Order: sequence, then C-alpha cells, then structure tokens
Amino acid sequence: MEWKNEKNRLKKTFTFNDFGEAFGFMTRVALLAEKMNHHPTWTNSWNTVSFELSTHDAGDVVTEKDRTLAEAIDRLAGTPATN
Repeated sequence: MEWKNEKNRLKKTFTFNDFGEAFGFMTRVALLAEKMNHHPTWTNSWNTVSFELSTHDAGDVVTEKDRTLAEAIDRLAGTPATN
C-alpha cells in the first residue's frame, strides 16, 4: 500500500500479526523519529499502526521531511517506499 496524500497529510496504515509486533515497530519508529526530530501523528489498535505526517512548523503541510520519514518508516516495516 502506498502513502496517500490527503488534506495536507501523508497517510498510511500498517498491519502486523499481533500487538507485540505492532508495538515493536512503533518503538523502532519512535527512536528514528526522535533522531530526525520529526514526530508523527499516529494511532495504534491491537495489530495496526496508522500514521499522518505533516510538518507543523511549515503550516501543517507535507514537506520533504515528511517524505523522508515516510520512506524510513517503510524501510523499518520492510515495505517499498512510495509516495
């Protein structure tokens, strides 16, 4: 599944086998986001993790920072990066 650009947000949902796998993925993303100093809006429900990416200090629009984070998230999930 590709990232969707909707209402100035890059959006994507990932599905895992169970909560532990989803939470492990979230932990890896959290460490990456902290290093990038670019933190996603995300939700988790059991085995799914959903993201909405935008750059707040650019007026809540999609910027290259969001595309870079999306590509990195895809790599962590083992999925191809597409925008």
